Amino acid sequence: MQYSNPLIVQSDKTLLLDVHAPLAEECRNALIPFAELERSPEHLHTYRLSPLSLWNASSAGISTEQIISSLEKFAKYDVPQSVKDWIEDTANKFGKIKIKGIEEDSEDYKNFLYLETENELIYKELSANKSLSKYLIPTERKNTFLIHLINRGTIKQELLKIFWPVKDEAPLKDGEFLEIKLRDTCKSTGKNFIIRDYQQKAGEAVIGDKSAGTGFGTIVLPCGSGKTVVGINIMSMLQTNTLILTTNISAVHQWIAELLDKTELTEDQIGEYTGENKTIKPVTVATYQILTWRPEKEGDYPHFQLFRENSWGLIIYDEVHLLPAPVFRVTAELQTVRRVGLTATLVREDGCEGYVFSLVGPKRYDVPWKELESSGFIASAECIEVRIDLDKNKELDYAVANQREKYKIASVNANKLPVVKTLVEKFTEDKILVIGQYLDQLDEVAKLLNAPIITGKTTNSERDVLYKKFREGEIRVLVVSKVANFAIDLPDASMAIQISGTFGSRQEEAQRLGRILRPKERTSRFFTLITRDTVEENFGANRQKFLAEQGYSYKLIRNIEQLEEDL
Repeated sequence: MQYSNPLIVQSDKTLLLDVHAPLAEECRNALIPFAELERSPEHLHTYRLSPLSLWNASSAGISTEQIISSLEKFAKYDVPQSVKDWIEDTANKFGKIKIKGIEEDSEDYKNFLYLETENELIYKELSANKSLSKYLIPTERKNTFLIHLINRGTIKQELLKIFWPVKDEAPLKDGEFLEIKLRDTCKSTGKNFIIRDYQQKAGEAVIGDKSAGTGFGTIVLPCGSGKTVVGINIMSMLQTNTLILTTNISAVHQWIAELLDKTELTEDQIGEYTGENKTIKPVTVATYQILTWRPEKEGDYPHFQLFRENSWGLIIYDEVHLLPAPVFRVTAELQTVRRVGLTATLVREDGCEGYVFSLVGPKRYDVPWKELESSGFIASAECIEVRIDLDKNKELDYAVANQREKYKIASVNANKLPVVKTLVEKFTEDKILVIGQYLDQLDEVAKLLNAPIITGKTTNSERDVLYKKFREGEIRVLVVSKVANFAIDLPDASMAIQISGTFGSRQEEAQRLGRILRPKERTSRFFTLITRDTVEENFGANRQKFLAEQGYSYKLIRNIEQLEEDL
């Protein structure tokens, strides 16, 4: 027993981390690859071991011995034997069932793969499963099924539902060759273009040696750390036609600008496939929205043909944690194509992290945010929560409202407006984003600050102009709705004021902090305004979980007087 150690491992597979203990930070970094944060109050953070967290770790090459060794290293008391046994049993499930290519060179087999296991009991379990029976064709080979190529992803999904993760070792097809050379210097600035060490390692973790079982997976890196550069570097490693999917038209334009800036690809080689422009080129950048559009509610998705229009050798899913359900459906078919998911967090509020694992690929690379901050690759950031009293005129409305209405009343609390004004006037050296969920509230703030506003109603050309003016310093304060949560490059933003959000969305909290994490000399500030003694406090605590896992603590300011004294 090491009573000074920071971790208590409990038999229900929860892990309690004392954040004040001497080894707490080292312990948290050790837990990130294989445990999930559940709660993060002031003193004890609760993590949980889950099958998916262990399988992600296994797919990234972390052994059960390493996991158990980490727990024993930091544990205050002995790690329960039942937990160690469960870790071994669960983590070792990864690889017990494999998908492999067929060696027979025959027309009869060209559209099929093998699904095999060395364990006869597992084989019998799969044979008896009704949801799988329509996909599995028995063969004369021991403990082996034939599966149709087009069902490869669907079978992986179904097996994950019954807690059997598949190790996919079937070969991937090469797309059409495309020469993609990285520039030595950025075209826009003339500065040296250098792939950072972690960016190179991230690409190598996915591509591997290009043998079976490699070439697909998810890369988890903080906002501001250069995930786009990781994607571009992977393209240069594979030298093939590439389809890039991202969240909105502004992000499409940023990808295209980055490709032209950092590679020798020409404008004639890069296509934009959006609601405004549908051009397919060797490298095509598209939005998820255009892919999931359909003329009738129950009709087909006409733009899914984009996936089949070209000989893609690589598909990049930007902000993969936002991948829409219909795209998951077509992604299930695209299991022969190399594919990479890029994200700052694998957290999905709909619980579909397993879909990312099985269809895009397991987590191959992850770096703690604080590690990159200490290296200077992302900005240091201070997170501050300001508690504000509810407007007296809304107290009765709040008392009689249902849960959803309570949240909105608390979120749009009029008492937040003077606090926003105070912060903007106090921090005159900062370039500030005011971010919110409710459009009426944002309109009020924009008028109060005499600042431009970007919402879903703002045309894409207007957005690009405002983003450009913000980047170039013509605009110091920009009011933005949730359209700016994702894939927007505003490198000089040094402060964000979050006035409302999407209930308890952890990934939104991470993305919004990410807007101000581009490397800079000054410390960035992330303010969240919360209405005291309302449901907004509970949702706010949930939103902060992911960032707490990454080592960010929230300074709490309880009133306006303290705000003016402390800042």
